[in-house]
Amino acid sequence: MGKAEKGTPKDLANKMKAKGLQKLRWYCQMCQKQCRDENGFKCHTMSESHQRQLLLFAEDPDKYLDSFSEEFLEGYESLLKRRFGTKRVHANNVYQEYIQDRDHVHMNATKWETLTDFVKWLGREGRCLVDETEKGWYVAYIDRDPETIRRQKQMERREKFEKDEEERMQEFINRQIELGRAKQGEEEKEYKELQRENEDEVISLDMKLPCSSKTLKGSSLNKNVLMAAPKSKPKVEEKVRKDIKKRTALDDIMKEEIESKKVKEQIAAKKNKVEKEEKSEIPWLAKGIVVKIVTEELGSKYYREKGVVRDVIDDYGAIVKLLDTGAKIKLDQMALETVIPSLKRKVLILAGKHRKKEAVLESIQEDSFSATLVLDDGQILTKIPYEHFSKLYTS
Repeated sequence: MGKAEKGTPKDLANKMKAKGLQKLRWYCQMCQKQCRDENGFKCHTMSESHQRQLLLFAEDPDKYLDSFSEEFLEGYESLLKRRFGTKRVHANNVYQEYIQDRDHVHMNATKWETLTDFVKWLGREGRCLVDETEKGWYVAYIDRDPETIRRQKQMERREKFEKDEEERMQEFINRQIELGRAKQGEEEKEYKELQRENEDEVISLDMKLPCSSKTLKGSSLNKNVLMAAPKSKPKVEEKVRKDIKKRTALDDIMKEEIESKKVKEQIAAKKNKVEKEEKSEIPWLAKGIVVKIVTEELGSKYYREKGVVRDVIDDYGAIVKLLDTGAKIKLDQMALETVIPSLKRKVLILAGKHRKKEAVLESIQEDSFSATLVLDDGQILTKIPYEHFSKLYTS
């Protein structure tokens, strides 16, 4: 009996019956066919199309196992990233949601026999954070997207800058409080009320007054001066003390404003420096150059590995094909560095006046971390920094 034509009632009925997850033992991964019962699966295994697929699998079983494993891994990680982000979640919960898709790759077709083996492999490869509890294995996705890594680094740098700014302002405030307390203590010690222990004691003043016949007429004037002296001295001292207090308060305000202005200038200068550093990232990636992975966030498997830039994305990202394994990875230029070839080998200039021009490495100056290059037209370029050129890939 032939297959029902698309769109017919029989085809719709078959789809309704086949909807949802069915028994795994009646599913053929090579043919991607789900059978409803044991009899249907037996008929399928005896079919000519299934026999052809088995012959193909027998020729290169590792190829198909790796392919199914890669599809399973991609689907599981995609669901984990999209559905749960970087949250810690039970591994079986993610798997149960993954197998709800009728066309998913079954685990018995991969190189992992159980979900536990798969989760342990994720932890060893550094793809996820895994831990085992009494309730089972838990996983947390590690986001290694270059844009996400760049945003995280910028956020960390900005948070550090804001924290330094708050600490500096707090130190300035604490210093002003200590100065205020110290000055308050000095004023209390310096200015005290004038008290006379002996009322009969005579206070004498050494005042040099001009002698005149009109002003000095006997001892009565001297007596009046001596009698008035004790009463006038506290007023003079009080006036001087008020002037000192006013002058001290004004000086404190001016000093605080000057120090506050200096702190604001330092903060503004540091902020401008951070912004300049963020804007100073000049794109240097170019197609066809050899680069080295210098970030440890991808795991030890890729650290210090060399690859070829196959394509440049948005000036700052690149698709890198590893030389050893042939794997392709999307990376940011912050995770890469240039590669210096042996002498007389071809390089590509990545910055400066001769950007994107090919040259030959003539010599290396290790003390200045630079090199001498020779362009195709014979022109010699000296003192070119290591990061301004990289090895050209030759197959």
